Amino acid sequence: MTTGHPIPQPVEVVLARRVERLPEPGDMPGGCAYEPKFDGHRLVVLTGPVRLQTRSGRVVTGTFPEIAEAAEALPPGTVLDGELVIWREGKLDFGALQKRSLRGLHTPAANYAAFDLLACNGLDWRSRPYEERRLGLTSLLGPLGPPLQPVPVTVDRAEAESWYAGLAANGIEGLVVKGRAQRYRPGRRDWLKLRHSVPQDAVAIGTAGSSLVVDLGDGPVDTAPLDAGLRAELAALPVPPRPDAPLPVEVLQGTGRHGLITVLRLRPAG
Repeated sequence: MTTGHPIPQPVEVVLARRVERLPEPGDMPGGCAYEPKFDGHRLVVLTGPVRLQTRSGRVVTGTFPEIAEAAEALPPGTVLDGELVIWREGKLDFGALQKRSLRGLHTPAANYAAFDLLACNGLDWRSRPYEERRLGLTSLLGPLGPPLQPVPVTVDRAEAESWYAGLAANGIEGLVVKGRAQRYRPGRRDWLKLRHSVPQDAVAIGTAGSSLVVDLGDGPVDTAPLDAGLRAELAALPVPPRPDAPLPVEVLQGTGRHGLITVLRLRPAG
């Protein structure tokens, strides 16, 4: 049996584009699968040997040893896509995760919310439909339990509406919607995201004075100013943002075609 990593590294992930309403089943190939959108850092888990890779391609295996240790129980040649999170008092705590990522701390404990199976036993699963990948994911992680767990999913739009309305208090940002027949196509914005708040994900690809050069993913790049706190965080990063090493950020975009972009936070580990 083939082992090792069957997918080129760094692993490129599927992205999502923002929508303003909850999609109907007919909006996605094969119908909709609705998942909670966790507030954390995007993380790819690989085994054989174990490696933890952020969306930007940075390896953070040593920063989250509890996740790496748990991943040792997975078959060699497994590749998972998911979100690294920290739970505190029943809520997601992004601030604690950010501090741990930047300072290299090993507490508080992190969890991994897996939402896709890209490979297993050295076989590439990305061409398989979402429903088959989801079944493989739950079969793989079900016997293990925390800190590796599959995210919840529903195909019932009414249940998804109740999740959207009721889970915000726990730090859930909204919903991610996937086509039940969709393949996993790296780099494509095939998934949809419905968020409670106006903030959106973007990437910084450079700096301009005290501002970041930001790519929102759906148009030309623009500059966004940084406050003193964010400038200090940026200066502490080991690698400044550039086109070949983009930095995930969260921004607010003003109204109108040329609305001001404000950087809310840096997301260097995801």
